[in-house]
Amino acid sequence: MALIEHPVQVGAFSPRLVAMAKRIVSVSRVIPAPPEKIFDLLANPEGHIRIDGSGALISVKSNPERLSKGAKFAMNMKVGTSYSITNTVSEFEENRVIAWHHMARFIWRYQLEPVEGGTKVTESFDYSKPWGVLPGVSKMAATNKVNMEKTLERIAELVAAP
Repeated sequence: MALIEHPVQVGAFSPRLVAMAKRIVSVSRVIPAPPEKIFDLLANPEGHIRIDGSGALISVKSNPERLSKGAKFAMNMKVGTSYSITNTVSEFEENRVIAWHHMARFIWRYQLEPVEGGTKVTESFDYSKPWGVLPGVSKMAATNKVNMEKTLERIAELVAAP
């Protein structure tokens, strides 16, 4: 399946808003599975290690079995050095949208849309907060795009498995 990229629609906004709008990286893929099956994987913190395309997630800490709006979940990570990060679920619409952020307020979001042949899954990384312009963040966003493509591939493989 081909990945679908989503250009950001900026319209007639100020240059500052245009710059902020461009700080969202997004990839989509149609996965031949119902949204419920995909959402169940995303709503379980244990599943994140199995779908992580970056290889940065090492293990989950004490977390709820299933995420919900406002839920907190923590992961042990390694990007250069090992560390732990706590995320808060900021959006949750059963079988449609789940999003979370950590202390820097960068947002990871999954949107699920039923389409012919399965579910269109869009993963986005929103680093439009002011500190998203700090040195190195734009490189991180480009790397995240590649990793998000790998994540959607892993999701497709996992939900296709019997």
